[in-house]
Amino acid sequence: MSDLTFNKVAGALLATGLAIVGLRELSNGLFAPHEVEKPGYLVEVAVEEGAGGAAADAPIDWGTVLPTADVAAGEAAFAKCKSCHTVDAGGANGTGPNLFGVVGRAPGSHAGFAYSDPMKALAGTVPRWDDAHLSEFLTAPQKYLPGTKMTFVGLKKAEDRINMIAYLRSKGGTLPIPAPNPAAAAAPAEADPNAAPAEGAAAEGEPTATGSTATPATTSGGPAGQGAGAVSPGAPSQQRGASAASPTASGNSRQ
Repeated sequence: MSDLTFNKVAGALLATGLAIVGLRELSNGLFAPHEVEKPGYLVEVAVEEGAGGAAADAPIDWGTVLPTADVAAGEAAFAKCKSCHTVDAGGANGTGPNLFGVVGRAPGSHAGFAYSDPMKALAGTVPRWDDAHLSEFLTAPQKYLPGTKMTFVGLKKAEDRINMIAYLRSKGGTLPIPAPNPAAAAAPAEADPNAAPAEGAAAEGEPTATGSTATPATTSGGPAGQGAGAVSPGAPSQQRGASAASPTASGNSRQ
């Protein structure tokens, strides 16, 4: 092989290598990899918003709702959590801790799981997972406890949380169901914008008759100071036309 041919082959190989390196650097610049801040799985749950664009729930009377909660529906809702948690006695830890006996257990206390610092510190203010605190946490974990490893976006519907907590109670829960407290669920009812106005009430945007523009009742004697047969000066003379009856009627009155 001549020197010229060798130089051509070497030059082609060098150009190919430079092209590959250049393309790799270009692709790295266009598609830079991003490290996730926290390991875990993001489970998407649709957010249902109430009136005014916010999901707002009245306080839950746990003593009333738990005895009638749908445990089977709670088990079905827990399917969203099975990628990270086990719930049976002696179950292994996964991305999240085993949840057997979580109702009544202190936060961040399950043996063998590496909790985040915020979760371990939560035990100083929340001595145990009761119904109310579990419900708040399950609504929006990241909002309830900033810095938690749990990336689950939450259960926005109160019914889903009630059913899931009832299911978790059936899995080694140690807290008794509290006594009913209907006063805890008392909340001002929101006005229904589609409700019809009360009978006799003027609809919004319609003028209300007042003063002399109001229509007098049928039993009224007309404007003040006038008898039942009085006619408003500006009104059409219908009654005066009626009183001027036909000649036949007048003749009958003279007989």
